[in-house]
Amino acid sequence: MSSTTAVAAAGPVHIKRPNTLSVGVMIWLSSELMFFAGLFAMYFTHRSVAGPEAWAEATSVLNFPFALGNTTILVLSSVTCQMGVFAAERFQATRTGSLLNVAKWGMLEWYVLTFIMGAIFVAGQVTEYTELIHHGVRISTSSYGSVFYITTGFHALHVIGGLVGFLYVLGSTFAAKRFGHLEAGRAVVTSYYWHFVDVVWIGLFFVIYVLDYALIHL
Repeated sequence: MSSTTAVAAAGPVHIKRPNTLSVGVMIWLSSELMFFAGLFAMYFTHRSVAGPEAWAEATSVLNFPFALGNTTILVLSSVTCQMGVFAAERFQATRTGSLLNVAKWGMLEWYVLTFIMGAIFVAGQVTEYTELIHHGVRISTSSYGSVFYITTGFHALHVIGGLVGFLYVLGSTFAAKRFGHLEAGRAVVTSYYWHFVDVVWIGLFFVIYVLDYALIHL
């Protein structure tokens, strides 16, 4: 018996193809990575032209403890988001126990918490902008102000985009009659994006606050 006949006798062969949605999101995030790489390059270029003294003076008004707390909230939101992914992968849409028993939470509860933490981060960014403007750091007054607001502002817009994504996932899950592969897939790819914006912010925080502020003041 030939190998072809043997395969036919064993039954049809199913080839598992990559998830089209996941692949598309990964490709899109790769382009977003190049976009933020350009912002980092812009930041370091302006920093080298302005000189360390001018940059140190501009960073002296940054509220490092506040930014650290806000960053912690965003980083922890990645943890809650991943917990929601684990729930989605076992097709658990909602909690199976008390709301106080987080071990029984489903994807909806974890994603609602992630949304709240992301919204707090954005509100923190707005608060910081208000404080910096009060201290005279504006987008039009200095090179530092321009690159600071452009880099952090574009990131904040991406965070808002992630929040919209969470609302879509939550809304579509509520509207669905059953939580299946489609709903779980939406939750998973949304987590890819959220983890991406978290990692980008960690890089921005290290460059803007740790290198240009903490090392000067500590």
